[in-house]
Amino acid sequence: MSVPYGLAALPIRSELRGRTPYGAPQLDVAVRLNTNENSWPLPAGLAEAIAEAVGAVAGGLNRYPDRDAIALRTDLAGYLGGELGVAQLWAANGSNEILQQLLQAFGGSGRSALGFTPSYSMHPLISLSTSTTWHDGPREADFGIDPARAACAVREHRPDVVFVTSPNNPTGTAVSLETIEAVYAEAAGMVIVDEAYAEFARPGTPSALTLLPGRERLVVTRTMSKAFGMAGLRLGYLAAAPAVVDALQLVRLPYHLSALTQVVARVALGYRDQLLATVASVCDQRDRIVAAAPHFGLNAVPSDANFVLLGGFWNSREAWQALLDRGVLVRDVGIPGYLRITAGTPAETDALLDGLEGVTRARSAHRSG
Repeated sequence: MSVPYGLAALPIRSELRGRTPYGAPQLDVAVRLNTNENSWPLPAGLAEAIAEAVGAVAGGLNRYPDRDAIALRTDLAGYLGGELGVAQLWAANGSNEILQQLLQAFGGSGRSALGFTPSYSMHPLISLSTSTTWHDGPREADFGIDPARAACAVREHRPDVVFVTSPNNPTGTAVSLETIEAVYAEAAGMVIVDEAYAEFARPGTPSALTLLPGRERLVVTRTMSKAFGMAGLRLGYLAAAPAVVDALQLVRLPYHLSALTQVVARVALGYRDQLLATVASVCDQRDRIVAAAPHFGLNAVPSDANFVLLGGFWNSREAWQALLDRGVLVRDVGIPGYLRITAGTPAETDALLDGLEGVTRARSAHRSG
């Protein structure tokens, strides 16, 4: 009798059966605008500084790293500024690990989380992986969040964790502090504001960091993957009350941040002025895509992120493939008629706009034929 092999033969948890791993296509194409990376090259001298710092710690890799990453957390507090101190900062391997630790500490079996969809798809997936029940909260037709309706959803579901993404992914829309305050006032559990794209927000867009004083259940998460252009580093962090950091230390794996990760992140923070100098350039390309959208018969959702959600496509999947056929990889996020497009370099934007011109021209010819 043959023995069956493969995932189906394993005693995997029932809620994981039929699931597919998270991830965008990684294809070898000329223009990759599908994962919201920062396309701009790293500043001169950074690679050498990283190599020197790594070399300095390499001789001590036989020892465990600083378990609490005190020096790194101190530098992160300095970057965020204000009244924040090291006890209010926590870091992990990407903001996804931060989110996982938060759900391990405050979610779990018999508990629930709520988010306002469409939003970052990892929020419900990490909730699933931590046995936390997921609830969808409402968004408006323009993808915004109405404070009263948001508070009503929290009151209805009584979640232990609420996610608010600002600027939101995949729509790019920022969330008002009024909305966050309304959600927090109604929530009995933790409120997590995911600010992965905060540095790209248009002038005058406030950060939820300003709401932290006096709110011990509020958490603001950030990342170095986007504005810092360090996606390959995998460094995420949060700011919250010291008690939240204490709670995460109960669930974090021992020595979860390697010595190499810590030292490279500190070097990058030392180069923050040079790294963040690309933010304005990225925003210029974002706004260029927005301005060009009507020419192609498309509409752009106002964006405070490093990407644009374009709507008006006749078929999202067909349009995605048509752009790919022209060497431009964008993201089909599952919203009918929409594609999400990362703002890259001027040359990448040129290629995108040429691709959109070709796609719409081919579509028009097909209709007339």
